Amino acid sequence: MSAPAFDVDPWLLREPCVDPGTLAVAESVLSLSNGYVGVRGTLDEVDPSARRGTFLSGVHETHPLSYPEGGYGHPEEGQAMVAVPDGTALRLLVDGVPLDVRDARPQVHERTLDLRAGTLERRVRWTALSGTTLEVRTCRLVSLAERSVCAVRYEVRALDGPAHVVIRSDLAAGVAPPEVESDDPRVAELLDDPFETLGRRRTEAGGALVLRTRRSRIGVAAAVHHDVGSGRVHTEADDDRVVTTVAAELAAGEGLVVVKTIGYSWAREAGADSLAAEASAAVRSGRDRGWDGLVQAQRAVLDELWATADVEIDSDPQLQQALRYNLFQLFCAAACVTDAPVSAKGLTGTGYSGHTFWDIEGFVLPALTLLRPDAAARLLLWRAGTLDAARERADTLQLEGAAFAWRTIDGRETSAYWPASTAATHVNADISRAFWLYRNVTGEDLDSVGGFEVLVETARLWMSMGHEDAAGGWHLFGMTGPDEYTGEVDDNVFTNLMARHNLLRAADVCQERQDRAAELGVDHTEAAAWRAAAEAVHVPWDEGLRVHPANQNFTAYREWRFEDKRDSYPIQDHQHYAKFYRRQVVKQADLVQALWWCRDDFTAEEVARDLEYYEARTVRDSSLSAAVQAVVCAQAQHPDLALRYLRESALVDLLDVQGNTATGLHLASIGGTWLAFAAGLGGLREDHEHLELAPLLPSGITRTAYRVTWRGALLGVETTAGGTTVTLERGTGPVDVVVDGACLSVAAGSPVRAPLRAPAPLLAEPTQPAGREPRT
Repeated sequence: MSAPAFDVDPWLLREPCVDPGTLAVAESVLSLSNGYVGVRGTLDEVDPSARRGTFLSGVHETHPLSYPEGGYGHPEEGQAMVAVPDGTALRLLVDGVPLDVRDARPQVHERTLDLRAGTLERRVRWTALSGTTLEVRTCRLVSLAERSVCAVRYEVRALDGPAHVVIRSDLAAGVAPPEVESDDPRVAELLDDPFETLGRRRTEAGGALVLRTRRSRIGVAAAVHHDVGSGRVHTEADDDRVVTTVAAELAAGEGLVVVKTIGYSWAREAGADSLAAEASAAVRSGRDRGWDGLVQAQRAVLDELWATADVEIDSDPQLQQALRYNLFQLFCAAACVTDAPVSAKGLTGTGYSGHTFWDIEGFVLPALTLLRPDAAARLLLWRAGTLDAARERADTLQLEGAAFAWRTIDGRETSAYWPASTAATHVNADISRAFWLYRNVTGEDLDSVGGFEVLVETARLWMSMGHEDAAGGWHLFGMTGPDEYTGEVDDNVFTNLMARHNLLRAADVCQERQDRAAELGVDHTEAAAWRAAAEAVHVPWDEGLRVHPANQNFTAYREWRFEDKRDSYPIQDHQHYAKFYRRQVVKQADLVQALWWCRDDFTAEEVARDLEYYEARTVRDSSLSAAVQAVVCAQAQHPDLALRYLRESALVDLLDVQGNTATGLHLASIGGTWLAFAAGLGGLREDHEHLELAPLLPSGITRTAYRVTWRGALLGVETTAGGTTVTLERGTGPVDVVVDGACLSVAAGSPVRAPLRAPAPLLAEPTQPAGREPRT
C-alpha cells in the first residue's frame, strides 16, 4: 500500500493534497473513534473509497469454522466485527453532475485531523461544468463527550456564479463486509449480509434503522437528523437505508449548510422500539448541544487529555507529531468503551476480524493505566467478565482454573490455528500482569476490577500445565511464546518467567487477603505450592554462548540465511512453518521481551548479551516488536538505537511500515509507542513499590517531557542535558520517585532534580539481520 503524505506539524495531521491512490491507508489513519463507535476516514461522497465502515465495539456476527481434519476441543464458531449503518455519506450534485474528485480535478483538496479539536476537516474547491467555482468544507467528529453520537457539518458555497445543488445524505446498512480468511462459502454468505431488518422510521429530516445480526442476535439501531439552514428537505426510507435530500439554488457568494447528527445503540436483549428510542435520544442529546456545543465539548475532553498526558520531544518534529498522534488514537480507542473489548485494530478497520488479543493487555492497558486509569479499569472489568468463558475453555482442555481466549470478541476462543493460539498460553500471564500492574500503579483494590479472581484462576491453570521433573525442576512443555516463528516448544523462557510471576503474585495477594482467598477455596497448602513451583521454574541457559536460549535448545537450531533471504519478508508469506519453526529466526521480541517484563530475573550482563544475540536474529515481521526493542535497547544503554526503534513504532501507521495499515491501525504499536518513549528513553518502571525512572537522551535530542499518573498523583517528568526534573502537578503528595537508584520525595511546589547520567553500555551497539534495521 502507498502511504499518504502529511505535513509535519506538532498538533495537526494535514494531508495537503488528497491522493485517491492512498485512500486505503488514509482511511485508517484519519479514523475517528471514542471506543464505543468508530468511523473510518473516508471521503464524504462515498466514491472513491477503499473500505468504508462505521463500527460499534462489541457488535459482531458469528460464523462456522471449518477444519480439514476434525479434532477435540477445536472452537466451532468464529467471530467477526461487522459494520453498522454508516451515516458519513453526503453526496453532492451541482447542476445534476455528482462531485467525484477523480473527474473534477480540484484546485484544492485537503484534509486535516486536529489532535486538539478531535475533528477531521476537509476542503475541496473545483470548477463545475457550468463554469462556477464551488467550495465544500466539511467537519466530522465522533463525540468524546456524547458516547453514542457522531456529527458532520457540511457546507457547500458557490464562489463566483450560480449553482443548483442537491445534497443526498445516507444512513446506509451493509457497506463494509469484514475481512475473514476463509474459503468456506457459508462464511461469505453470512458475513456479506449479517443483519436482518427489525424496523425503520422516517421523519421529514431523518429517520432510523433497527437491525439484528442473524446468528449472534445483537440488536443495533442508528438514527439520524439533519439541521438545514435553508433549502428543500425530503426523506425516504427502506430496509437498508434512510435517504435525506436537501436542494437549493445558490447565487454567487451564497452557501448551504447541513449539520448531520447520528446516534447509535446496541444490545443483546432489547426490542426494536427500545433500541430505536435510545438511538433517537442520542441524536436529540447531540442536537441539544448543537454543533458548536459538540465541538466545544470535544475540545474540553481533549484539553484534559493533553493537560494530563502530553508528550514532548525536541529536535525531531516528525517524531513529535507521531507521538501525539499515537497518544490521541490510544485515548480515543478506549475513551468511552464499556462492556466490550478494544480490538487489535480498535474501531478503525476490520483487520483481524475485530478480535482482541494479548496485545491489548500487553501494550494498551499498561499505557492507559499510567495515563487514563479510568479507561484501563473499564477494559479490565470487561476481561474479568469473560472469566466464566475462560473457565469453560480450561475445562475443555482438561485443565484447572481459567484459560483465556487467544483471540475473541465476546470472551470465547475463536482461533482455528492452535499452535499460535491455544499453545500461546502466555496470554493468561499477560492478562494477570495487566491486572496486577493496575493495582500497583493506582493503589486500587484488585477486586475493584475483578482482578483477584483472575490471578487465582490463572495460577491454578499454570499448576495444572506445569511438570516437575525428577530433579525438582518445573517445566512448561509444548508452548508458543510471543515469537510465532518458533512454535510449540519446551521451556520458552518468556512463558516460564511470566508463569513464575503470575504464581508469586497470586500467592502474595492471597496472603494479603486471606479472607478473600478462602472464599475462592485457596488454602495455605495451595498457595505454598504456587510459591514452590515458581521457585523451581526451569530457565534454559547456554553456558558456551553465555546467553539464554529463547526456549530449550533454541541456540542449537540451524541459523537462518538472512543475507540470502533479505527480499523474502514477511517470512511467513515466503516459507513454510515446517522450515522456520526450527531455525534461529525470530518474528518479534520474545526473550528480549522477558528482559523488560521480567527484569528482576536477569543481570545487567545477561541483558547486554541476550540483546546482542537476539538483535541479530529478529526480523520484526510484527508491529509489536519495535516498541519492545526500543525499551530493551535503552535498558542496555543504547539510546540512539532505542530512538530508531521508537521512531519505527511511532510511524508504523503514518508511513504504513508493515504494509497493512489499510485494514486498520496497529493498537498495540500505538500503546507500545508511549511505552517505548516513557519506559525506553525515560526508563520508567511501574512494577516495584516506587515509580522508577532511568532517563537517557539520544544524541541529537535535547529534551523530552511527559506526564504520568501514579497512585492518584499527576507527575511531570522533563529531561534535558542538565538533568531530569520531576514535578508534582496534581495531588497532595509527597510522592517517592526513584531516579537512577536514588529515592527522591516530590511535593507540591517543590520539584526534584537529578543529574543525567551518561550511557554506560557493557557491549557495543548490536546489529540486526541484513535489511532489517529499524525502518523509518
